[in-house]
Amino acid sequence: MISSKILSHTRSSSLPSRLSHPLTPLFNHHLHKLKNGNSTSTPSSLSSITEKLYILEHLYNCIDDLLLLPHTHKVFAEECSEKWVEEILDGYLCLVDACSTAKDSVFQAKEYVLDLLSFLRRRRDMSSENLSGFLISRKSAKKMINKSLKNISGLKNKPSVLALEKDQETIAIISMLKEAEMVTLDVFEALLLSICGHSSMTRGSRWSLVSRLIKFSDKEARQGVEFAEMDANLYKVVTAGFMTSSKCDNGGKIDELQQQLRDIDASVRVVEETLERLFKRLIRTRVSLLNMHSQH
Repeated sequence: MISSKILSHTRSSSLPSRLSHPLTPLFNHHLHKLKNGNSTSTPSSLSSITEKLYILEHLYNCIDDLLLLPHTHKVFAEECSEKWVEEILDGYLCLVDACSTAKDSVFQAKEYVLDLLSFLRRRRDMSSENLSGFLISRKSAKKMINKSLKNISGLKNKPSVLALEKDQETIAIISMLKEAEMVTLDVFEALLLSICGHSSMTRGSRWSLVSRLIKFSDKEARQGVEFAEMDANLYKVVTAGFMTSSKCDNGGKIDELQQQLRDIDASVRVVEETLERLFKRLIRTRVSLLNMHSQH
């Protein structure tokens, strides 16, 4: 739990119940929903991530209310030179950057899906050599996503040096801001992992071969992780093309892949719209924090 003396980088499941801030119960309600079943060892579907993005919007409604309270302004006025204030400001700038990166990754994933779908619809020049180009493109995209995931991991594991010899109301304000920051990074991480098509990063291994790149988990596919399924079926289409020259033999696999791509496109568009709203919300939160800081 969060101590009254220091808010460490160790994550709490919620704010301490002894904190008497009036927004704490509602904030904890949304926080618990976000953390329920949240694990980077378990793959998340796009629909699950969309739901978490919706809950994040409700969580930031609480943050908006928090930043409007006179006591919050009073705390920032009295503590504007404290290290924790700079840490909060830096943290929310990093959130804006992380959200921008997530938006870019979602947009690129959507464009990839549309390009592949267009290629499959034409059903011309369907050689495995041409389809392999899409595997190579995914390899490049996954490398970029893994870099972003490492950055997020660094932000999540960055130790906090917030000395909190403060009253409980001040502790509650700081705790809510820090918990919102951390859980938002969790959602961005889950989103990037889903787009990457795996439940975890590559554990230090490098995908030097296309076949290794597109390896997938049957468990992930069964759990409905859309990009993992897409990778798996694209790989099947490519390998089937190498093994047989019959278009009929590969037609069923292509049809299945096309349907998956249409479903992914629809899901990604919803994620994209929700993420755009969250991006604007994070910018407003960052501006509000800066305004409170600059007024004192």
